[in-house]
Amino acid sequence: MLSTKARKLNPALLKQARFDNEPEWLTNLRDEAWKQVDKLTLPVFDKVDYHSWPLLDFTETEEQPTGDVTSLLDPTENYHFVSVGKKTIKNDLSDDLKSKGIILTDMKTAIRDHSETLSKYLFQKAVKYKENRLTAVNAALMNGGTFLYVPDNVDIKDPINLMAVQDSRVKENFVNHTLIVAGANSHFSVLQRVSTIGEQTNPAHVTVEIIAEDSSYVKFSALDTLAKNTYAYYNRRGYLESSARIDWTMGVLNDGHTVADFDSDLMGDGSHTEMQTVALSTGKQVQGLDTQVTNYGRHSEGNILQRGVLLDSSTLIFNGVGKIIHGAHGAKAQQENRVLMLSPKAHGDANPILLIDENDVIAGHAASVGQINKKQLYYLMSRGLSKKVAKRLVVRGFLGVVLRDIPVADVREQMVEMMERKLSNEQGTE
Repeated sequence: MLSTKARKLNPALLKQARFDNEPEWLTNLRDEAWKQVDKLTLPVFDKVDYHSWPLLDFTETEEQPTGDVTSLLDPTENYHFVSVGKKTIKNDLSDDLKSKGIILTDMKTAIRDHSETLSKYLFQKAVKYKENRLTAVNAALMNGGTFLYVPDNVDIKDPINLMAVQDSRVKENFVNHTLIVAGANSHFSVLQRVSTIGEQTNPAHVTVEIIAEDSSYVKFSALDTLAKNTYAYYNRRGYLESSARIDWTMGVLNDGHTVADFDSDLMGDGSHTEMQTVALSTGKQVQGLDTQVTNYGRHSEGNILQRGVLLDSSTLIFNGVGKIIHGAHGAKAQQENRVLMLSPKAHGDANPILLIDENDVIAGHAASVGQINKKQLYYLMSRGLSKKVAKRLVVRGFLGVVLRDIPVADVREQMVEMMERKLSNEQGTE
């Protein structure tokens, strides 16, 4: 097994990833991206050496999954769209939403039926395939995903729920791409859950592009629970036009090694983003999470909030970058990165960076890495709670500032349950 840095990809993978009868523009995009794969460098995640990970260990002879996967899913969960591997098993958008011009479909169908619309957005604004080697690989080898389009002036009351499942019952490539386009003055929420079935060792590449056109508002929440044998790369990006807003709330609760880019480009005047992330690292897990907001527009505002908890011998690195481009008069950039250590063997770091190229701005940051508050523990234990339960309550309070922004109560509970599971497995806790 070659490292991510050294691995040479077989051109057969490009042919294998293509959809049936895909349009010429997409084939050309894949080909151009493929030409860049060996020329571009890997993205840098400060203080995380992931080059030995098999992130590009794609199988060249995919196995065909067998068996009914629908029985593995919780029937009580109200998802509008569910995919397992490259197969769509549920696409249930109400007639009322369809009548408003909303499109929700798998990427293969979207490319067939909405090719002209996709060609304007896919790898054109939020994510550029020439950024680094991983973005080029993702553009070339995209083999599944979801397309959500909400037209101008459409307001959706309830969240659109998406689920993407990596099928690791077999060796299969999972290069999943979600494209969300918010028309001008549209308002809606999206919830995405990414998980794994099976125990094969596989890489997972998960990309999300959100294009927020003028005065639109998107609330995007994610619950990531990929398996221990999955090596994951996440790339979630926002492109915001004038007076647009995207609120991100992401729970990174994978069991395997993870690196992630969570970025927003505030292109338009008055655009605004809130980027909030919670993460737990356990065992010998390594996670490097980079969040960046770049202010291009005048009076744009971007805020970053990252909170993480470390157990056992795990590693969690938060890198936050607030960047204000020359000409972004009146821009605001604030960030807060905090890491809570529950084990002396864990390694955590929070690195806030401000890159300011304009005078008339407001910018600031805060960062902390520390042990659990002993006074809080003592108070809870004095009320009869065990040390283990007291720790869990302190952690829940520490992460609660982000959890409360998850728009669906059931999903908040799922996230809490996942955290409880990780915490209950902590080594050496009594």
